[in-house]
Amino acid sequence: MDEPLATLERELGALRVAWGEAMPAFGSIPGDAQGELEQMSDPGLVRAADGLASLRRGVDALLARAAAEVARRSGPEFGELGLAKAQGFHNAGRLVAASTGASRGDAARLIAVGSATATRETFVGGRMPPRRPHVAGALDRSAISLEAASAITTMLDRVALRADPALIDVAEAALTELAERAPLELLVRGIREAEARLDADGVEPREEQLREQRSLTMREDRHGVVHLHARLDPETAAPVKAAVEALVGDALRRRDPLPGEPRPVVDDRRSIPQLQADALAAIARHALGCETTLTPLAKTTVVVRVDLDTLVAGLGDARIDGLDQPISATTARRLAADAELIPAVLGGPSLPLDLGRTARLFTRAQRLALGERDGGCACCGQNVGYVEAHHIRWWERDAGPTDLANGVLLCSFCHHLIHREGWSIRPEANAVWFIPPPHVDPDRVPRLGGRARFELQMTDAAA
Repeated sequence: MDEPLATLERELGALRVAWGEAMPAFGSIPGDAQGELEQMSDPGLVRAADGLASLRRGVDALLARAAAEVARRSGPEFGELGLAKAQGFHNAGRLVAASTGASRGDAARLIAVGSATATRETFVGGRMPPRRPHVAGALDRSAISLEAASAITTMLDRVALRADPALIDVAEAALTELAERAPLELLVRGIREAEARLDADGVEPREEQLREQRSLTMREDRHGVVHLHARLDPETAAPVKAAVEALVGDALRRRDPLPGEPRPVVDDRRSIPQLQADALAAIARHALGCETTLTPLAKTTVVVRVDLDTLVAGLGDARIDGLDQPISATTARRLAADAELIPAVLGGPSLPLDLGRTARLFTRAQRLALGERDGGCACCGQNVGYVEAHHIRWWERDAGPTDLANGVLLCSFCHHLIHREGWSIRPEANAVWFIPPPHVDPDRVPRLGGRARFELQMTDAAA
């Protein structure tokens, strides 16, 4: 086993090497940190930033263990002799907050992660493994951030009394592996999915708690600006979000028309928040008596993805396109009764999903099928409401067919970036792989995209 500071020393050594290699070979001018950073090459700066991030993860991991030990020595059983009170603090959280200069919430997170990942002493003086061994191992390797560790351990502690311990261990391993290769926002999707699987009976109660918290407040400030603040549960938010995003998406498409389509006379310079505000106002005007139909809304559907067995039995969870929070089977059935339900299983005899060269644009059924595979922008994870179906092999230049095997959902930014930089895309049945150009990665190692990035790959033993 490494000495406590060995990992930090290795990370610091690697950072020194990366920093030195990033500096110009000739003509570098020693100076302060900012001056040296400005002299680095682009690849060198990225490697230096990676080294700093890795060192930070190692420091945070050790700091969490130290915070947990401070909390242990400050427990109520020590009374006034506890460490925190002896140092003049009401509790361990305040002592750690004062030491780190962070908030008490951040201090509490440090203590919680440290407590979940620290080894424990037995009655006979031996050492027991940590309560969350997979997260602890990743922290020891500086492989995941403190934020990721906190998100995983908090959820697992929340369901610990109701879930099978064996499944919790499998989910912890899967989430830790996901945290090592995905950004935090994608990890959060996986955590919500894992919680729904571990505690299927808890989805509906949690849903009801969210529903009880729904609210909408409106106030006018002294400048005459009206502030709207809404807190909506998934079922309430779904039609609102779908309607607003339909109008925003339509505006974005008109702002950047396809080749051959007319360009707008006046450039639309509105930001996304401004487009969303205008969309909400347009929906309200329409509801107050506008006789014309808002065209983007006429073809907008709230898409609920649910297994047939879950829908029939009423047990399990489902997803609403564009929202990360799983919903209960009961809510999915209610939505199915109230509006059109789009099933997750597509491609039956009545839905031809491969059109070859007979049609240029992807159909609604094809977009839904791509949404099941890609989960939004297959590259960056952008919400499904702001993406378009694109041909991987171009329709005109490469004579690419309008088939699922030649389609991918991309936001406008990623679409232009991939074509401009020369990325390759390799789709599979349940995943999309992006192959970087040589100037980004000389080895051209494929990078996983699509929904597979944040869906948990549970083992057969956990099924």
